[in-house]
Amino acid sequence: MQDYNPILNVDSYKTSHYLQYPEGTQYVSSYIESRGGQFKEAVFFGLQAFITQYLSQPITRNDIEEAEELCLAHGVPFNRAGWEYILEAHQGYLPIEIQAVPEGTVVPVQNVLAQVVNTDPKCFWITSYVETALLRAIWYPTTVATQSREAKKIIQRYLEETADTLDGLPFKLHDFGARGASSGETAALGGLAHLVNFQGTDTVAALVAGRRFYNAPMAGFSIPAAEHSTMTSWGREHETEAYANMLTQFAGDGRVVAVVSDSYNLWNAIDNIWGGELKERVENNGGTLVIRPDSGDPVDVVTQTIERLMRIFGARINSKGYRVLPDYIRVIQGDGISLHTIEGILAAMKARKQSADNIAFGMGAELLQKVHRDTMKFAMKASAVRVNGLWRDVFKDPVTDTGKRSKKGRLALIRRGNGELRTIREQDLGNRQNLLQPVFRNGKLLTEQSLEDIRRRAAVPHNEDELVMAAVS
Repeated sequence: MQDYNPILNVDSYKTSHYLQYPEGTQYVSSYIESRGGQFKEAVFFGLQAFITQYLSQPITRNDIEEAEELCLAHGVPFNRAGWEYILEAHQGYLPIEIQAVPEGTVVPVQNVLAQVVNTDPKCFWITSYVETALLRAIWYPTTVATQSREAKKIIQRYLEETADTLDGLPFKLHDFGARGASSGETAALGGLAHLVNFQGTDTVAALVAGRRFYNAPMAGFSIPAAEHSTMTSWGREHETEAYANMLTQFAGDGRVVAVVSDSYNLWNAIDNIWGGELKERVENNGGTLVIRPDSGDPVDVVTQTIERLMRIFGARINSKGYRVLPDYIRVIQGDGISLHTIEGILAAMKARKQSADNIAFGMGAELLQKVHRDTMKFAMKASAVRVNGLWRDVFKDPVTDTGKRSKKGRLALIRRGNGELRTIREQDLGNRQNLLQPVFRNGKLLTEQSLEDIRRRAAVPHNEDELVMAAVS
């Protein structure tokens, strides 16, 4: 982001909070958690990208001048002395420490994910000041990674029930969400969060983010694919030629090409073009043609599409007793895809004895944009302060909403003997390992995590042995 001023990456009311703490306040400790919401567990992701992009850069005198001018004109106080102290005593780097679970860790909701505390008692106010930017940097990619993993769990379950292998799982949900995201940065972070679980994407910004922030030379993959403009530009009377050109340009041994086929009449395209004039070319192209039906009720259209293709091209029966199209032809549904419709489509396919092997999905705004902070009820709350040398608990407990009750004290996250993750007070840690580890302190990224390691932590176990291993790892 050009001309980024970290002092202004904040809510207006935060600028007055340095005047509101008790006299003698030295340290403020806050934590971030998902308080519940749509999912039962969270895939923690995105903090390293935020640290690298934003917290690793110092503030400047120009930042202070700009922030003071804006805040005073806006009608709120400005802590010039505090920011000048950070500039002079800390060379402009924020004097905070952030602890967090390793990215990719799957944590049940209502547990601490990250904890922040100031490292200089003169900067007690800075902990809460960074809430706006830090919470946003965590809730969004974590929510996308979590939703993507929930989709993976559904798809994996149906593959286990109806397919011979899970080999195709990494490419069963493709990210089509870049154009539906609110900004380029949203697409990059959300797209990369999806790639924690899958490897198929058309969001190029996510690939750049993977290289820049998570040591991933190539985080995801795609294939040549048609859109409606490239097909309809041939004219309706030349629809066959449009499809034939796709095979001419992109088919071949080991190659995959996707062709949207509903520009006019999907059933005619299947029965009379792909299954008629171009049938021999499809059968002998050496690679895989992926047909994309894109309109109508997703459950009905997908199952009918597969049924018609099987009638034309045949199908084999796998070891689970389900029908599979020949390897040279598959289907991708990219319209109306959500967790609900993925489940509905796969359930309907299973009922018709169609293997989940036959289908892949593309998800757009539903994946990257139709989430918000309350999808998983994310919050950052102060839980402890040190005043005049003594730590005291800080918490909220609204009588009108017990779901917003916050935690008390400096916190730790442990894994119990049965594998369960649990939040406890840091003072009760004893000799147990705290899964919250320092990742940032005073302008420095302390540990660098790769996308490969994050993917390993977030993997969905698919048999009892892996469930046990995941619980104790």
